[in-house]
Amino acid sequence: MGTETQVEENPRKGGLRTMPFIIVNESFERVASYGLQMNMIIYLMTFYHMSAATGNSILGIWTALSNGLAIVGAIVSDSYLGRFRAVAFGSISTLIGMIILWLTAMIPQLKSLPCSQFQHVCNGTTAVQLAVLFSSFGFMSLGAGFVRPCSIIFGADQLEKKENPENQRLVDSYFNWYYASSGISTILAVTIIVYIQDRYGWQVGFGIPVILMFLSVSMFLIGSPLYVKVKAKESLLIGLLQAVVAAFRKRNTSLPLTDHCDDYYHWPLESELLAPSNDYRCLNRACMIQDPQRDLNSDGSASNPWNLCSLEQVESLKALIRVLPMWSTGFMIFVAMNQFSFSILQTKTMDRHVFPQFEIPAASFSVFMVIALTIWVTFYDRVLVPLLSKYTGRPRGLSPVIRMGIGLIVSCMSMAVSAITESIRRQRAIEEGHEDDPSALVNMSAMWLVPQYALLGVTEAAHAVGQIEFFYSLLPKSMSSIASAMYSSGTAVSSLVVCVLVSGVDWLSSTGGKTSWLSSNINKGHLDYYFWLLTFLSLLNFFYFLVVCRLYEPDNDGSDRLPHEAEETQCDYRLFPES
Repeated sequence: MGTETQVEENPRKGGLRTMPFIIVNESFERVASYGLQMNMIIYLMTFYHMSAATGNSILGIWTALSNGLAIVGAIVSDSYLGRFRAVAFGSISTLIGMIILWLTAMIPQLKSLPCSQFQHVCNGTTAVQLAVLFSSFGFMSLGAGFVRPCSIIFGADQLEKKENPENQRLVDSYFNWYYASSGISTILAVTIIVYIQDRYGWQVGFGIPVILMFLSVSMFLIGSPLYVKVKAKESLLIGLLQAVVAAFRKRNTSLPLTDHCDDYYHWPLESELLAPSNDYRCLNRACMIQDPQRDLNSDGSASNPWNLCSLEQVESLKALIRVLPMWSTGFMIFVAMNQFSFSILQTKTMDRHVFPQFEIPAASFSVFMVIALTIWVTFYDRVLVPLLSKYTGRPRGLSPVIRMGIGLIVSCMSMAVSAITESIRRQRAIEEGHEDDPSALVNMSAMWLVPQYALLGVTEAAHAVGQIEFFYSLLPKSMSSIASAMYSSGTAVSSLVVCVLVSGVDWLSSTGGKTSWLSSNINKGHLDYYFWLLTFLSLLNFFYFLVVCRLYEPDNDGSDRLPHEAEETQCDYRLFPES
């Protein structure tokens, strides 16, 4: 933690000329990956004869791995490989996974034949077929875990020049272009790639992402001679783990009655922190110097970083612990958004025609979520912020916590609308005699589903942006990478929650020979009941959020802030009680 990052010093490397290689790499990877995920539930149900609940659970595990491995990728990148090697390894791993998945569509022996009628009992898939399928998911998850946390920072490495302060504007512009390209890539994935899969079949639909991913890897490697390559050093996450281990090893050590500067290990030596904060005092043992001759080297550094950590490491760990309650309030947001697979099954039974000769692919309806997200972010930034800043005195209008609360409320509304819409759709399907035919089209426009997608887009725009701003404001600058990692890890945890929830509901609702709420035949099941359950859980989560907000009131002896945080950050959270 106290070591400066080493960079290859070469004025001829880096700069704007490297941007096309990096942005194309990320954009093509995103188009290819998201294009495969959108329709995957249909592929699993058709060729692997999975139920809707089982397929949704498997996709949830895939998402959890992809996001959870981002933390592993960040640690390995920072500590061992460096960002260039991490992105290269991740890109190649993703390409291998996509090739394997494409082969399942090309080689008949790698998948089962589709049933003639969806409701008929079909021959199960073999262990080899499932092993090949899951290996493709594994390679793609591993690749995403290395590419996504490292790619954006690797691009920033090419532009950062400490001797040129004005270069920060160039870095800010890069971030804007990077996220813009990500948004465009997502739209292309859920429209063009999904349309190709629906129109030309899985062989072509899986082959196009393979070609895009091959171009992504090639472009990134071609630019290798031009890159600034940051050398791997100690990871901040490793430093936090060292603090936990050191505190556990010294758990029987008595804490001093009064805190003196000389009792604690500081690194770097010129650190502004003099004594640890009073909250979570058990962790203070990690930075206590018991025997200077044994614990310290001649240059003042710790002889064993797993037994003695710096005061800065301990305070960073405390900062992370402080934001964990608020981090946990976001799980239900992602749980609600991970019901996309069931929404596709709804959409396929409805009239998706916009024009007589053109219908929107079922998986492409998520584009309405992206559009709503974009509209809300633009409207909030350009219209609401100038108006609200006059009344709140805050340059960003509403505090991050209030925006997170708005996201949670809109999430409840989205699930309620989903339940009402599905109840109407199911009733019409039964009235039209389609109860035993889930592939039959109901005389109902799929545009009924647009409001629930739009509300989910507003949910993500309000909550996700607010949550990340909350992390960045409360955590010290040295932990900015942790703020992004917490968002990814929250998505991973939520995906696992979805797997448990879906499996539990499917089992409980089918006991006694009854039809499961999450039956593959959604006309017989009760998907509307499941959406009402999510509405109730989302409402409970909102009340939990209100309780958590009380932890960040300024009356807690300032324990919600680090001692070295700027006054501007402290002022941000004086408005917490208003939320």
